Amino acid sequence: MRIDPRPLPAVLPFLGELPPLLTRLYAARGVTSQDELDKSLARLIPYQQLKGIEAAVDLLVTALEQRQRILIVGDFDADGATASTVGTLGLRLLGAAHVDYLVPNRFEYGYGLTPEIVAVALQREPQLLITVDNGISSVEGVAAAKAAGLKVLVTDHHLPGDELPAADAIVNPNQPGCGFPSKALAGVGVIFYVLMALRARLRSLGWYDKQPQPNIGELLDLVALGSVADVVPLDANNRILVYQGLERIRAGRARPGIKAILEVAKRDHARITSTDLGFILGPRLNAAGRLDDMSLGIECLLTSDFALAREMAAQLDGMNQDRKAIEQGMQREALAQLKDLPLESMPFGLCLFDPEWHQGVIGILASRMKERYFRPTIAFADAGDGLLKGSGRSVPGFHIRDALAVVASQHPNLIAKYGGHAMAAGLTLPEANFPLFAQAFDAEVRRQLREEDLTGRLLSDGTLAVEEFHLELARALRNAGPWGQHFPEPLFHGVFQLVEQRVVGERHLKVVLKSECGAVKLDGIAFGIDREVWPNPTIRWVELAYKLDVNEFRGQETVQLMIAHIEPR
Repeated sequence: MRIDPRPLPAVLPFLGELPPLLTRLYAARGVTSQDELDKSLARLIPYQQLKGIEAAVDLLVTALEQRQRILIVGDFDADGATASTVGTLGLRLLGAAHVDYLVPNRFEYGYGLTPEIVAVALQREPQLLITVDNGISSVEGVAAAKAAGLKVLVTDHHLPGDELPAADAIVNPNQPGCGFPSKALAGVGVIFYVLMALRARLRSLGWYDKQPQPNIGELLDLVALGSVADVVPLDANNRILVYQGLERIRAGRARPGIKAILEVAKRDHARITSTDLGFILGPRLNAAGRLDDMSLGIECLLTSDFALAREMAAQLDGMNQDRKAIEQGMQREALAQLKDLPLESMPFGLCLFDPEWHQGVIGILASRMKERYFRPTIAFADAGDGLLKGSGRSVPGFHIRDALAVVASQHPNLIAKYGGHAMAAGLTLPEANFPLFAQAFDAEVRRQLREEDLTGRLLSDGTLAVEEFHLELARALRNAGPWGQHFPEPLFHGVFQLVEQRVVGERHLKVVLKSECGAVKLDGIAFGIDREVWPNPTIRWVELAYKLDVNEFRGQETVQLMIAHIEPR
């Protein structure tokens, strides 16, 4: 692992009366003006800049006026679950008489609005069908819905294919011709924007002349959760949405389902951070969609009954424990496939398959293997009917969805279907095509990346002076976020004396350190360490990459180093 300095602009911007360290941290993350640090809702990009938003609102106003039956078709991940919940609750808040949701079971129907899902949807007799976090590639599904006489509104954030579906309206910041400055909205962010536009139209039509205007800000906790869990870039616009949602959760005004999941995870809502959304709430919500049916997660978020939410949160927590066990077994099997392969002989693009692997967990497996070997990785599972389903994760500098497009164009009929983002993608292909696909994918990675691109690299914000290891700075860094994708939490590095070391849990290393000059003693923890290396009493000095964090134990707060990388020095 290489630790490099995070690049800084030649001239630091003026960001108000901030401490020099915070100015440097923000500048290194692309902040160029003080306005970008304003996290008030008034700073959100206006909804009017979204292509298709007025046509979408036209459909919705008609649906509300005519009391039409509305059916939301979502996705089976945390973004899809929160988007389904926001769409359902938001439309009810705004006066819709009949709103329901449908989420395809990933094992029966796969992703998106397929003709098969439309057939299931028609049993509910909807008049308006709304997709959330999917639909932009559902050409056949939208055609089936239209042929059945339904109106269709597609809301999505994924990259479109060559052909757009013939929906009545499409809202997607990534569709051709959309001038919305932020292309990073999650699916839940897109449907939230649609609700903002709808409320504004209803207000102009006089709907709230004699009744209170609904507060759709009540849904921001869900918007924050879905955005962070989907790992979308936290640009200035998304940081506002996430910050506002976190503030609701910290103030105790979250949905009962979010409160219940935090309770079962033993997390204090008043101290929650964006990291908790991604690593505590997100996995428990995702577990339902990975192992069973995301409806449980959505119902947990929808309910206003805290006792019921608590029961469902406990079920989600149990599913997450099962998911962890399955994932650990799959990791062992994947490592066994690669253990005899020297790193210099390893493919640049890893393709892994085992017929016993769980479809719902291959995305996590791909992510783990990508982190371990620092190369684009696709893990495959048996999808039945002679097909494999793959989930891929990429490294910086390699757009995995575009790479699949290149492979598909060079090898017609090799891939049945594919889609995704720069850093994550999914695909389906015949099992017989797996060896040829693995070769073609590796060749495409080799075409784009060099060997030095496959070296693990951490970007450091520098070293901290002895006098900077204090609670005030740790609190200031925690509150300076929200941190997340493309706006990473500050990471520092340095050499420390290793005073104490012990393993807690199965693979976590607790350490006591002294600063290089020996003036300060610090606690630290490294998660998921290599048990073949640690603990090692012969190691006296270590180089660390770490985050400065606040640890609370029995009401006492102390500084703690959250260690991202540790190696003997």
